[in-house]
Amino acid sequence: MKRTTMSKKKNEKSDTATAVVEPKRYADAFKRQAVEHWLRSGKNGTQIAKELGISYPSLKEWKRRYGGDAAPLRADLEVENRALRAELARVREQRDILKKTLGILSEVPRPATSASKP
Repeated sequence: MKRTTMSKKKNEKSDTATAVVEPKRYADAFKRQAVEHWLRSGKNGTQIAKELGISYPSLKEWKRRYGGDAAPLRADLEVENRALRAELARVREQRDILKKTLGILSEVPRPATSASKP
């Protein structure tokens, strides 16, 4: 009885070895989300690929294709927003100083009057 069980297992193994494996197809939305997850997480690509159950070369290819479409992090946008606001305040201050300087330099000089005569 043991012999028939072993031979049965051999046949099962040979059936799976001859089966053709179809390549997995992923939707574009999944690919974009995988790339965004990789960019946002800060983890290395092999770790992300393992988490998602995909190959690292596939993930790299998706990054090449969809990397530009990945949305920046909210925190990055907030940091950039603060920096831009600070720069705007500095430029406005410079503009106001230049306006005052221009106003002073463009005034018509008044004739000097002497208050005391000998």
